[in-house]
Amino acid sequence: MGAQDREDWPDTVKNPEQISAAEPAGHGLTRALQWGPAAILVFWLAVMGLLYLAMNHYLQPKPAIVTAEGELLIPRARDGHFYTPGLVNGRRVNFLVDTGASLVSVSDEFARAAGIGPGEPTVFRTANGERDGQIVTGIPVSIGPVSVSSVRVGVGLTGDSVDDALLGQSFLSKFEILLQKDRMILRPKSSS
Repeated sequence: MGAQDREDWPDTVKNPEQISAAEPAGHGLTRALQWGPAAILVFWLAVMGLLYLAMNHYLQPKPAIVTAEGELLIPRARDGHFYTPGLVNGRRVNFLVDTGASLVSVSDEFARAAGIGPGEPTVFRTANGERDGQIVTGIPVSIGPVSVSSVRVGVGLTGDSVDDALLGQSFLSKFEILLQKDRMILRPKSSS
């Protein structure tokens, strides 16, 4: 091959050895096809993550409100239940208001972390069967500014989270309970 033949080649290839080193036609397309499924997967994972965060925020219960009259208004959550944050023995908890439960109830793990116990051994009869537990007396329970200083608390609840608890009659019995369409109202009982 002479020098004159090399002059007829395009500027990008002046040397025959460069032909073997050059990318084959369509290599960029092959690379796109290799990364295409991964990119689609990453895109859908990002979309699902954003949807999860949005739904989690949407489903969060609204906080309880205290009126000027001292009533506690607990809004109904989207799942039809009543939830409110509170404190048991000074530790934060997420209450599910359960007017059919006899006691405020917490998990074993929560009780240990909050310094509750030991208590009187008992067997709880629940919708999910029987469960061993304890009843501890004299525990302070509060929701916002509303407090009861000496409440009987059942230890042995099984929930989704360690900080989940039931707000039962050992607390609720101190209040008049009114149920309206979208809220529960707790009024302190008159001392008459």
